[in-house]
This record gives sequence, C-alpha cells and structure tokens, in this order.
Amino acid sequence: MIIPPTQSRRWSVDAIRRIEADSNRSADTHLFEIPVPSGWSVKVYLKDESTHRTGSLKHRLARSLFLFGLVNGWITRGMTIVEASSGSTAVSEAYFAQLLDLPFVAVMPRSTSAEKIALIEQYNGRCHFVDDPSEVYSAAEEIARSTGGHYMDQFTYAERATDWRGNNNIAESMFGQLKLEDYPVPEWIVVGAGTGGTSATIGRYIRYHRHATRLAVVDPENSAFFPAWRNPGAPAVGGPSRIEGIGRPRLEPSFVPAVIDHMIQVPDAASVAAARHLYQSAGLHAGPSTGTNLWGVWQLGAQMEAEGRAGSIVSLMCDSGDRYAASYGDDGWLASRGLDPAPAAAALAELFETGRWPG
Repeated sequence: MIIPPTQSRRWSVDAIRRIEADSNRSADTHLFEIPVPSGWSVKVYLKDESTHRTGSLKHRLARSLFLFGLVNGWITRGMTIVEASSGSTAVSEAYFAQLLDLPFVAVMPRSTSAEKIALIEQYNGRCHFVDDPSEVYSAAEEIARSTGGHYMDQFTYAERATDWRGNNNIAESMFGQLKLEDYPVPEWIVVGAGTGGTSATIGRYIRYHRHATRLAVVDPENSAFFPAWRNPGAPAVGGPSRIEGIGRPRLEPSFVPAVIDHMIQVPDAASVAAARHLYQSAGLHAGPSTGTNLWGVWQLGAQMEAEGRAGSIVSLMCDSGDRYAASYGDDGWLASRGLDPAPAAAALAELFETGRWPG
C-alpha cells in the first residue's frame, strides 16, 4: 500500500526547496586582507558577512534555524515565527519568514537601533518591545504560545542547527578562501559571541579537521560569557550589552567554552574606536561588533610580532556600519551613554605607528 505524503509534509518539502534555492542564488562572502602596521609579518583578514542578502552574519544562522525547524516538523504552513533578538538575527529571520509566507514577530529591547527595526518591518516582520532586556525570552515564549506559533530560540539552537563538520559552514568557507594565501592555516580565528553558535561551529570544525589554528572569542563589557570561560563552574551573571549582537546577561545554552582557546574582554568604547579605525584604514564601514573582533585581532597580532612569529589571523565583519548611523556613529549618542572612543583610538594610532601594543 502506498501512503501519500500529508499536505503539511508537502508544504515542508517545498519550504526547504525555497530556502535552498535562495542559498543557491547566492555567492560566498568576500575575504578581505586589511592593512596592518608597517613591518608586520602577520597578515589579517576579514570575512565580510555584511554582503549577505540581509546584511549580516546572522543570515547564515537564520537559514540554519529555519531548516532545523522544518526538518524537525516544528514549522508548518501559516505558523507565526517568534524570536528573541537584539536586531540582526530578527532581520534575517524576518526575511526567511517572508520567503515562506509566514508571520514573524521579533521580541527585542526597546533600545534596539531604529535602522534594524526598519529592516525587520521592511520584511513584514512585527516588533514587540520590552523595557528589560532579560524579559525577551519569556515574552517570546508567551507570544509563541498564545499564537500557536514557533519560538525559534536562537540562544538554544544556534550550535545545534549548523553542521560543524563542514557542508559550507563559515569555517569551511574561511579555510577554502585562505588556501592560496601565504599562511593558509591561520594562527588565530577571532570571533565574538552572541548566541555562541558561531564560536561553537568554528571551534568544532578546527578540531574535527585537526588544524593547529586557535580560536579566540572577544566579549564586551558586562557579558556573562567571559567570566564563565575564565571560571568554569562558577555562577556566570552579566548585564545588558551596549554592543548590539554580542554579549549576553546570562550564559546561553549555545555557548561552548571548551572549544575556545582564549578569550579577551573588550571595553565597549574600544569596540567603537576599532570599527572607526577600520573605515579610516581600509574603507570598510562596519558595525561595533566588528570593532570588538578587531580589538582582539590587534592584540593577538602584536603579541605574535613581539614573539617573532609570522602567520595569519582571520576575523569577521559582522554587519555594516550603516545600521548604526544614528547610534554608534553619532558622537552625541555615544557621550549620552558614557562611551568615549578617543583613548582607544589613540592606542590604535600608536600601534600602527610603532607596531607594538601600547602599555
């Protein structure tokens, strides 16, 4: 007896096809070599994730989360998709929800940048605001329950939804693009942690393929990730991050400390200064989380030079600075939040003048 597929199964099959077709129309993101201090033997590369259709690294995560939800039978025709997100993940998920004709609700702190809110609404997503950032989880769960929808829960499923062995994940792409460079196996890969999914994927990939590369994770002020890595088993409690997209007030399920070789806590003002310095030196206009990455990159590069070790360091350009013109790009906005990038900017100027990390 032949048992025909159900209508919901046929819809799911077509939904997966539509997402895969969208991916098939896309090229890989660029890997840029960026300027380093004169005389350095260390080379630095940035993988520009801002060129995805939805403008950020989170495009990869959103695609994986939708596919994960579909193959698990969690997402069905007409279902409302709900996410707790400070912005970029919600933008990307709104895009994929629109692709599948599904309603989308993003639960986010009221402080989220106006540019990101506009992008979510551009893809027909709806924004639900909370005053306390710690309330995003419970609010998202309640909206999903009340609508009969699906809570994507990026903070739990980010590390599960991506295949760390390869299959065109971001780590495999990095190594493929480096294969003709002077140092095709990087000394360091430097990333931030929002969900923890990217660092988990890269760390696992490095180990699975037996590369000598080490993984460094940079973390903004007040985040729970850095103390959790530094003191395993101790209570990890943080506060809301001033750098959108990275740092969390609690230890998220997708954060995997054991695959991380080194962590660097980065002052928030330094993140802004490093992003601005990138634009001045390389003409790449990036958001503040890219600056967080670069603050770690420059420290590690200076250490390699001081030890006489040549090699390469790779990091991510997470999104475009255009999304933050009215916030991190505005000196008045920064001052109102106690952020002064001038001292960190002076430190970077000294680094590029002398080749040595100040202090």
